[in-house]
Formats: sequence, C-alpha cells, structure tokens
Amino acid sequence: MKTTICSLLIIISFLQLMVPVNTEETLDSVMKKLKEVRSLERPPSAMTKSLSCTTIKALGTLASCPPGMIATGCSCGFACGSWNVQNENICHCLCPIIDWTVARCCQLRK
Repeated sequence: MKTTICSLLIIISFLQLMVPVNTEETLDSVMKKLKEVRSLERPPSAMTKSLSCTTIKALGTLASCPPGMIATGCSCGFACGSWNVQNENICHCLCPIIDWTVARCCQLRK
C-alpha cells in the first residue's frame, strides 16, 4: 500500500512538471525590471574604471600595501595558512615562525 501511494505521488509530481508555462513573458518582464533597476542604480558615465593590483613581499609577519591600496589577500611562509588583514592594508601572518609574508594589494582607478 505504501509503495502505491509513493508511486502515485511521484506520478502526480511529474505531471505537474509537464504543465506548459509561458516563461517567455516572465523572462522578458524580469529582464526589463533588471534594466530599469540598473539604470536607476548608477547613471551612465563616460569614465571607465580599472582594477590595478600589485604584490608586496616582506620579511617577517607583516606586509604593508602602498598608500591608497587595500590588501585583498595574503600568503605566508613555512606553509602557514593563518593570516588576517589589519587596517585594510596590512597582511599579518599568525603562525609563530614566519620567514616571509606576501600581500596582494589592489586599487580601483578611474
């Protein structure tokens, strides 16, 4: 009896999936709304922006990014995978013995 009920529920589920749906109108309306939101979000601009990144390597547990750049990632020597970013621009490796630290520093340019 339980198998019959389960089979019946599965068949009903498949039949619901086979009901035709007009997705074209739905997709068009969603795309139109997205375009409207994007146009309100930011006005069109003639200026283009680019991302400029550099890598800074330092001895010890700290590596600092140049002024105006932020640290987007860090890497530590001696296979240390424990680090954090301090003040948005300093990579700090947290393992007890570290020979080098690398900071990936990026800046959004106009």
